[in-house]
Amino acid sequence: MQRKKRTDTWMLLTENFNDQLYPMSDSNKSMTNKICVISGATSGIGKETAKALALKGAHVVVVGRNMKRCARTVKTIKKKTGNTNVDYLCADLSDLSQVRDLAKQLKQDYPRIDVLINNAGAFYDPRLETADGYEMTLALNYLSPFLLTTLLIDSLKASEQGRIVNVASSSHYVGKINFEDIQYTKNYHAIPVYAQSKLALVLFTKELAERLKDTKITVNTLCPGLVATNFRKNNGWLRFYVRKFVKKELTAVEGSQTMIYLATSPEVAGITGDYFEKEKQKKSSDLSYDKELAKKLWEVGEPMIKEFMTDS
Repeated sequence: MQRKKRTDTWMLLTENFNDQLYPMSDSNKSMTNKICVISGATSGIGKETAKALALKGAHVVVVGRNMKRCARTVKTIKKKTGNTNVDYLCADLSDLSQVRDLAKQLKQDYPRIDVLINNAGAFYDPRLETADGYEMTLALNYLSPFLLTTLLIDSLKASEQGRIVNVASSSHYVGKINFEDIQYTKNYHAIPVYAQSKLALVLFTKELAERLKDTKITVNTLCPGLVATNFRKNNGWLRFYVRKFVKKELTAVEGSQTMIYLATSPEVAGITGDYFEKEKQKKSSDLSYDKELAKKLWEVGEPMIKEFMTDS
């Protein structure tokens, strides 16, 4: 599952090169023996979440595209937290065959998964296609977590209380699902495509919560806020757009707090299918409560990942 060469020049929205640290005095080991998998965890809010979970005693599995960055991240987390139970696996999550291989490896290496955090995500302009021929934003932000989560359901069921945390965005409030051309083969505009992918993730969360209602697994989604390091200077127009919904820019540490909360807090142990911001439940977009829309989207997405549901 080595990283393939990518032609896009846009950074992942989880990108952050600041090595911010949590206090070493944190003695809360509430996550001891919990196995937590985090995608997009080599930088930004993903890395900060991985650090926090390691400090709480969790066995953390960092997932990223680049082996050197994964190894460096793991080394840093171990050094700064004193927790040696930090591993990594490499996969380009826009490539669904690599998502399948990642899930297979996780099932082989770990007896269960207690927390799965689908954090990896990106914004692409111009339009790009994945190795599977799918539009890149849709593939990475929606199809990838759809596939990875589905493949790991049995591992999550093996936990005393499995948790799935999906990282969405406030941009979902203006999102619409373009069923006539969900891959935007025509009239591609990056912002509505990104908003569609994040609305799709919120709808997926609600539909999955309904399908898992008779299990011990919860699934929730969140907006981390506008993290200052998420956008490069040449993305100023995108930053301006996002500021319509999120006024205050946050550090990566601040932006990770809701993710950490959903992964660890006993307060949300019985909550599923909800949207969170600033560690509180928040009403998501009106469209996200449309159950028929969620079912239709599932029916559209499922055939797109079907061939990757079993080992090749």
